[in-house]
Amino acid sequence: MLLEGKQLVGVDIGTSSIKVLQVRKSGKGYYLLKIGIEKLPPQSIVDGHVMNHGAVVDGLRKLFRDLKINQREVALSISGNSVIIKKLNLPLMKPDELEEQIQWEAEQHIPFDISEVELDYNILNENVDAGQMDVLLVASKKDEIQDIVEVVTEAKLKPYVVDIDAFAIQNVYELNYGYTSDEVIALLNIGAEVTTINIIADGISQFTRDISNGGNLITEEIQKQLQVSYEEAEAYKAGGSEDSNEVVPHEVDEIVSGVVDSLAGEIQRSLDFYVATSNRGEVQKIFVTGGTSNISALRTAIERRARVQVEMLDPFRRVQYDDKKFNSEVLKALAPQASICLGLALRKQKERI
Repeated sequence: MLLEGKQLVGVDIGTSSIKVLQVRKSGKGYYLLKIGIEKLPPQSIVDGHVMNHGAVVDGLRKLFRDLKINQREVALSISGNSVIIKKLNLPLMKPDELEEQIQWEAEQHIPFDISEVELDYNILNENVDAGQMDVLLVASKKDEIQDIVEVVTEAKLKPYVVDIDAFAIQNVYELNYGYTSDEVIALLNIGAEVTTINIIADGISQFTRDISNGGNLITEEIQKQLQVSYEEAEAYKAGGSEDSNEVVPHEVDEIVSGVVDSLAGEIQRSLDFYVATSNRGEVQKIFVTGGTSNISALRTAIERRARVQVEMLDPFRRVQYDDKKFNSEVLKALAPQASICLGLALRKQKERI
């Protein structure tokens, strides 16, 4: 992949908040310039669609103003049911032949009308002796891309790249940890509405899946069983409100435990499917990120079911920053929500695959 132009500002518009992050290339690594998070009102984003247009536009404008970011060029990402990722094994062919063939292949593998989706693809590897090539095909519904592009444009920003959550996090892992041969790892981004799974072997994505469940499931169950407001349920889920001495009801732990065990079960079924359909061996380690990954009971449940080590992904592990400007403990607290945003901030204006 050839990267050209200046670094883009990473903008992650999630279900519960907007994250903005800016870095600059510094030698062989990256230097953190700006980072900020702005909470969104409930139901602002539902199933990947912008429902509260004004709140998202206002949140974007406020973040760029408060962070004093003058650059307008941004990278965005999407995930969820409207995104389809397929790994195809095709006969070895020239780039222009693949360009013609990919449309037909997409029609066979994409469960949407092909006129309703945007397509992209990347050659993962070529086996000349076998006359075969592995190609990663990505498709997304045009209306979801248009949805997010419109709201960002209204905030006076210029979207240059629309990435996929799973690949943005993969870039962050590669930057901070690198790969070793024969290594099989799983990257989980556990957000409010969606849990994204990306299994990587030898540095190449082998399996991706989005599960339509996340932290909101816990909030909704607390609301339902304790008959409290959304805001109270969110505070209970996080262990209590920071500005209150209110005691968290003892039932909360039991509710959280039940929901996270169910979510961990869904994750495990995806891991089992990968092992059953792949010849790359079992997952050796799991890295988790996303706001909901902060819940220790969830990490414990995943580790218990998967029977492999679960570790929090540190997006700032190899990112330099001014310790007079950024408090290390604050960055540590922000890290789970910053991974996608950092992955997007690694993108540049012109990228040719």
